[in-house]
Amino acid sequence: MAEEKVKCAIIGSGNIGTDLMYKLLRSEKLEPTVMIGIDPNSKGLAKAKELGLLPIYNGIEGFIEHADKADIVFEATSAKAHEANAPILKELGKRAIDLTPAAVGPFMVPSVSLEMHNIEELDNVNMVTCGGQATVPIVKAISDVVDVEYAEIVASIASKSAGPGTRQNIDEFTETTAKALKDVGGAKESKAIIVLNPAEPPILMRNTIYAKISEYSQEIHNDVLESLNRMLKVVQGYVKGYHFKTDPVIKDNVVSVAVEVEGNGDFLPKYAGNLDIITSAAVRTGEVIADSLVVKGVSQ
Repeated sequence: MAEEKVKCAIIGSGNIGTDLMYKLLRSEKLEPTVMIGIDPNSKGLAKAKELGLLPIYNGIEGFIEHADKADIVFEATSAKAHEANAPILKELGKRAIDLTPAAVGPFMVPSVSLEMHNIEELDNVNMVTCGGQATVPIVKAISDVVDVEYAEIVASIASKSAGPGTRQNIDEFTETTAKALKDVGGAKESKAIIVLNPAEPPILMRNTIYAKISEYSQEIHNDVLESLNRMLKVVQGYVKGYHFKTDPVIKDNVVSVAVEVEGNGDFLPKYAGNLDIITSAAVRTGEVIADSLVVKGVSQ
């Protein structure tokens, strides 16, 4: 007998929401049933309708009337919008997976956080940012071996892959990513920078991570490299375009890692790895939540 799928809705019909829809349609555990937007002329809503989802054109108010059609709700709008929507979703009894930098719920980086939380007890989780999804696992892999006194990351993305939501959330991006480097990655201090690169042809998402470690020895050197390679494989389990741009470098007390992310090309161009990594991480998180709901018999 086929495994029961858990129904889910997407708030936001832009690039992220539409790419997320394509990934959800491939999931063996999740069934996208509703896409919610506010623009009647949205290409994402038109595509959702074409693919059999219920399109809702008047935002969260419209979803309230169809709340029975989804148990999990993915928020792919803006930090400000999710801050308003989060209490409504909680009142409706929905599990929210937030792809904005709002950080209403605890940070969720699947390669790390699934071991840190009892996901069955969470009604709202935050996917940090695209930069957070790409760099927090690297910092965590290092801090698993040795204390990270300071971590700094620079996320460079193609300007063409940064839509209105991303551009409106630049400040939240840097603040949320830096906080996740500490709270999830284990760094004592941190800083995050985002660069929108207008190069033509557009570049792939590139992330440079610098970590100052508390001590150095050849044994620590070897253990850090081993930990980084293990983490790389874990992330590749749900983001296959995630790879080291060059081999990690450890010199004295500084670890330098360059990570590149190539998108899957579902709805967005392959250079938009920054969007692909956060939608892929959200689907992975949703599937784990779905497993817990099926066990409880919540989904019908």
